[in-house]
Amino acid sequence: MASAKKAGSGVLEKAVNRRRSSKHKEGPIVMDTKAVFTALYDVCEENANFFSGTTKGQAGDAAQRLVDAMTTIQEHARSLEPVISGFAAIYHHFDFDPHIPANGYRSLVKVVRCCLLHIIHKGRYITSNRRSIFFRASHNAAEMEAYCSALCQLRALLYLAQRLLHDNSHGNLFFQEESGLSQSFLREYASMHKGCFYGRCVGFQFTPAIRPCLQSIAISLVAFGDNYKKHQSGIGVAASSFLTSGKYAIDPELRGQEYERITQNLDVHFWKTFWNVTETEFLSSLVSMTATQVKVNRALSVPPLPFDLPLVTDPTHMVTVSPPAAHIGPGPVQMRLISYELREGQDSEKLLALCRSEGGPISLSLGLKTKRSPPSPWLVLHFHGGGFVAQTSKSHEPYLRSWSQDLNAPVLSVDYSLAPEAPFPRALEECFYAYCWAIKNHNLLGWTGERVCLAGDSAGGNLCVTVSMRAAAHGVRMPDGIVAAYPATLLTVYASPSRLLTLMDPLLPLSVLARCLSAYAGTDPQVEKQVEKVSTFSMVRRDTALLLRDFKQGASNWIHAQLYRGSADSVRKSISEASLTSPHADPPVSGKASEYSLEKGSLKSQTCQDLGTHTNSGASNVQKNASQTANHLSTNTVNHNSILDITLTPESKPEDVSFFLCKEVDPSVSESFSSVAIPPPGGEEDSEKPREFPEGFEPLRSEQLAEMNMQSSPIVRNPYMSPLLAPDSMLRGLPPIHIVACHLDPMLDDSVMFAKRLRNVGQPVTLCVVDDLPHGFLSLSQLSRETREAANVCMERIRDVFTMKDPPPELRKHRKLERTNQKPSATKRDHTQLLKEAVQKEEGLFVIGGAPVVNEEGLADFYPPTKSEAEKIPA
Repeated sequence: MASAKKAGSGVLEKAVNRRRSSKHKEGPIVMDTKAVFTALYDVCEENANFFSGTTKGQAGDAAQRLVDAMTTIQEHARSLEPVISGFAAIYHHFDFDPHIPANGYRSLVKVVRCCLLHIIHKGRYITSNRRSIFFRASHNAAEMEAYCSALCQLRALLYLAQRLLHDNSHGNLFFQEESGLSQSFLREYASMHKGCFYGRCVGFQFTPAIRPCLQSIAISLVAFGDNYKKHQSGIGVAASSFLTSGKYAIDPELRGQEYERITQNLDVHFWKTFWNVTETEFLSSLVSMTATQVKVNRALSVPPLPFDLPLVTDPTHMVTVSPPAAHIGPGPVQMRLISYELREGQDSEKLLALCRSEGGPISLSLGLKTKRSPPSPWLVLHFHGGGFVAQTSKSHEPYLRSWSQDLNAPVLSVDYSLAPEAPFPRALEECFYAYCWAIKNHNLLGWTGERVCLAGDSAGGNLCVTVSMRAAAHGVRMPDGIVAAYPATLLTVYASPSRLLTLMDPLLPLSVLARCLSAYAGTDPQVEKQVEKVSTFSMVRRDTALLLRDFKQGASNWIHAQLYRGSADSVRKSISEASLTSPHADPPVSGKASEYSLEKGSLKSQTCQDLGTHTNSGASNVQKNASQTANHLSTNTVNHNSILDITLTPESKPEDVSFFLCKEVDPSVSESFSSVAIPPPGGEEDSEKPREFPEGFEPLRSEQLAEMNMQSSPIVRNPYMSPLLAPDSMLRGLPPIHIVACHLDPMLDDSVMFAKRLRNVGQPVTLCVVDDLPHGFLSLSQLSRETREAANVCMERIRDVFTMKDPPPELRKHRKLERTNQKPSATKRDHTQLLKEAVQKEEGLFVIGGAPVVNEEGLADFYPPTKSEAEKIPA
């Protein structure tokens, strides 16, 4: 009988797996759902009947627990079956295309199926072994209770997903408000029980090869948190954590409880410390021994000096790239050069002068007889992940070394400054500076300067896109392509179906994600909690400092507004330059510019405050100063000193952002949606604590509420922070983008929606979704075959960037121009082209495609020459 059950289980799993090969055929998917639920009912009913007759002693208590768990599982399953079937019939409408079945609704359904299959597998194990003398009834009862709790919480998430389906526009995965449903999800997350997902069920949704690693991470984290702040040295914390980890390894319930407590209450500094454990010399040495051996592994420190780069459209004009200055003032940019082969220039005196010591032996295999390979035509510029708050290139060395070997190209990884000490836009400034520096000094990197690909994961993927947007705004050379692995493209608290997975994800819980994003936005309330004991004098000093800071903010904002209205030169001035006096800055636009405070705290808040004011800057103001901007461009050197392009980006409106992808909805599709979506429960508005779930159901609640202090700020909607919200004009002209996402990643919807937006504006984009792997799989590339294969997918996308044919000329422009409704004739085009050279010689105007640029958004019209202009055209 056991063999028959196993055979039935194999048939069931094959039936479920067939959905991967079906291209949105609703019949087979619904049939698979019925087969799964039928098997679940059978195994639960059979075990419940068997154990209901066991009533003696301790075995009777365990048997009753099993009966109760089996009965509750059946109740949850009966409520879930129509919901799962409904989603299976409509979720393909949210896919990127028919060949890439991936979106948050699919992910939620897949997680529920994984949970059901685990219950079926466990139930059949109990059926086969329940008569054995070695059968542990208590252990198996605890296993079924854990999965029963997980199924209850998943049921709650599906109800919230139905609400999203009801409130969202057709085809949109995000609820575009921070109130309403998004706020409801935050409120529910704070109170819902999550420990069941971190104990016995940790990582159940992922591939079996990765689960032991996730279990080890969970044990290490709770042991580390148990000893956090008890020891001064990292060695002391590590030693104590090792000694106390045993109790969490043998008690999954205790581990889940502690994991939930840590993720809900400890601040971002704890997560920085824990994630940076891999940066210690001991662990990094162990990893280095197993990683690919390379000839060059240099830590570089590039001094903050300005330099010039030519404009792509007109090399006779130069752009001055100023060093990063936001928040903490000018400082060196840290990088790491990795090369499998020693190439010409990588051992030059100029490069060696930039090397910084890391406290260990220099990793550079040199010698008099060392063969130096010629420079590579390719360069990978890498931005690491870590939630903008943790890790460096050291943590990502294993796969970067493999990429350098397999691609036969050097890799330059940027160690940008981390939040909360250096929030937005510091990391973006440093990454853009590093990109421009690499182009300027390609001969030092063993690179010919031909092709460059930006690559990054998570937060690094965000920086890849935003660096390219800055390059477009500056008019400098664009990268040849971008490879972004599970990028974070929307840093707001908007709810989406995939973000519901943060309730159970062991690597990306919502409370941790929220702290990281708040730290990057500069709004993290935990940042100022550095001292536990505060004297009366220090409190008075703090309040006085806050008062002065607010006064300075108000005064500087007024000055900034006056400068913006009074001078077109402020269009080229940066936030950082306006907040910090630099010897390399442009001449001040006003004598009042020096009044900005150099005090670090004021500088930090002022930078964020000014960045937030971008939403008040309309496009009309930019167009009003168009002629003045053109006059400013008449100089031979164009200065883009920092990130004012962000400040003057007008607020993205619905007509500017094609977020609503489908305007006309098929009535039959709308009807199928309405059969799955559910409105809010009745009487919600009259209640102080509104209900989010149907009558008769309530998810499990935690004993202690999570601290979810999500401070809304306009900064998070800045296009350079959330590129998904960028206007179409900023996305046009970006290089080809290759996105590699994870099916079970809470950030999946970021990738799917961003890929849709790029496709809708005509940008080349590819989307690849890997199955059964967690967010951050690149950092786990050495642990399993599946993670190695996924890392190779990213590497092959980089190879595609290097080996593709030259893109059409319009993709190399710094912005794809918008044309007027009246298309000029061929004669007018020729006149404009002739006018280009004449006007350029006469006035030195920066021109693109035959027309002067009138603003930094790259908007220009093709127009016939006027009478005075025609006189300048040579005969």
